[in-house]
Amino acid sequence: MKLKLVGQPLLYAISTFASLGVFLFGYDQGVMSGIITGPYFKAFFNQPNRYEIGTMVAILEIGAFITSVIAGQFGDIYGRRKTLFIGAVVFTIGGLIQSFCSGFNSMVCGRIISGFGVGFLSTIVPVYQSEISPAEHRGKLACIEFTGNICGYATSVWLDYFASFIESHWSWRFPLFFQSVIGTILAIGSLVIPESPRWLLDTDQDVAGMRVLVDLHGGDPRNQKSRQEYIEIKEAVLDDRLAPDRSYLAMWTKYRGRVLLAMSAQAFAQLNGINVISYYAPLVFESAGWIGRDAILMTGINGIVYILSTIPTWYLVDHWGRRFILLSGSIIMAIALSLMGWFLYLDTTYTPLAVVICVLVYNSFFGYSWGPVPWLYPPEIIPLPFRVKGVSISTATNWFFNYLVGEATPVLQDVIRWRLYPMHAFFCVCSFILVYFAYPETCGVPLEDMDELFGDVGLEDHENQSLVNSERSSIQRALEPPDLLNLPLNDRENDKDQDDGPRWFSKLFSRSSRSNQYQPTPSEVENN
Repeated sequence: MKLKLVGQPLLYAISTFASLGVFLFGYDQGVMSGIITGPYFKAFFNQPNRYEIGTMVAILEIGAFITSVIAGQFGDIYGRRKTLFIGAVVFTIGGLIQSFCSGFNSMVCGRIISGFGVGFLSTIVPVYQSEISPAEHRGKLACIEFTGNICGYATSVWLDYFASFIESHWSWRFPLFFQSVIGTILAIGSLVIPESPRWLLDTDQDVAGMRVLVDLHGGDPRNQKSRQEYIEIKEAVLDDRLAPDRSYLAMWTKYRGRVLLAMSAQAFAQLNGINVISYYAPLVFESAGWIGRDAILMTGINGIVYILSTIPTWYLVDHWGRRFILLSGSIIMAIALSLMGWFLYLDTTYTPLAVVICVLVYNSFFGYSWGPVPWLYPPEIIPLPFRVKGVSISTATNWFFNYLVGEATPVLQDVIRWRLYPMHAFFCVCSFILVYFAYPETCGVPLEDMDELFGDVGLEDHENQSLVNSERSSIQRALEPPDLLNLPLNDRENDKDQDDGPRWFSKLFSRSSRSNQYQPTPSEVENN
């Protein structure tokens, strides 16, 4: 399929569409917050207790945790966009089960199936985004992607609010059904978006990979930027093949420090308290004195502020850097959470307004800092051969702590009450200390140069380095970008196959052809 958009319009179109993936799990995180306080929902589920509410809300994270672990294998074998398609389809099925559930058990079943889809999407979308983005725009595009997540959250809250005026069980069924509509759109769209050029080159589909790079750089096959990026990616691929073990164990052995940083970013994104607000904002506002539909309305206003808070980071993340944004966010979030607990403890006439202000400030600075950056940072720092696996581990960490927070919050709100918020403020302080002492700045660093940033260059001994030089000299021709203007007919057909959505859909569980792979001749091997 010929792409009509090229250059930056194509790049932003892909980023906007990919944001639907994070829109979905943002929507699913927010949709339950409004319907769990509704009278029809409570009546249908026989006045569910705090434990049952926590299970219905948080069980999604169990499904997401499971598939986020295996999504790495899917992404490496079947590619980024096929994994995106699988995630969208599974999510849609789960949404339909939730919409037409007959009781508590079927609701839990639908939530966990949607969680399976969310696990795929939350792992593969950040990887796909980072791999199509040039270094100078990578942070901005990742932050635009996160804004899609918050748009999903805000959309769900406002849909909950307007659906609360429906005098039937559709007041909670309709918001749950809407997520399946978006999932269907994402599944259809994933058939036509281009594959990640880095994955294509890593699987020796060089012509298709070069075609995507050319389109991303303006559509001219003679463009030197696309040719140079091809060489840089292919060179990194060839170097990485000298260590053919791509297992999770090999990743942990060689890049343990980076994996721990990626995991810590996602862990603190949850421990810093966001899902106390995202999942249970109406309950938080009810505890402060906003009752019924007013609590949902305050949650909707919070959602709008939340969206707006993510926009400045589009422009700041590639200028101020990742570290400064995380550090400043940790400080303000800790202050806001501490004050929220203090005002709830005082329980005075101004507590409702004070809590709303604290929630708005907290959410604003989370949306500016610890919301987008933990999704940007892991795919930046994990090398290509292990990128999807590394991101899958960090994403699984997110969903593990997501589940803990989601399951425990309703109970803790009853047991320790206002002390819950200073507890999360303490985690904000811990995250500040960790970022200050352990996180290197990745702003503006090409993905292929992360080894140098982390000091991994030159770790091989002289014998291994000689092997590297010998092997690379024998396959040097593989670094020459394909000439798209003078392709043989069979290569053009192979190139066409890579962009043809219906064709790859029909061969979803088949590995793509490697006919474009360069093979050294016997004479080249003998000479080296």
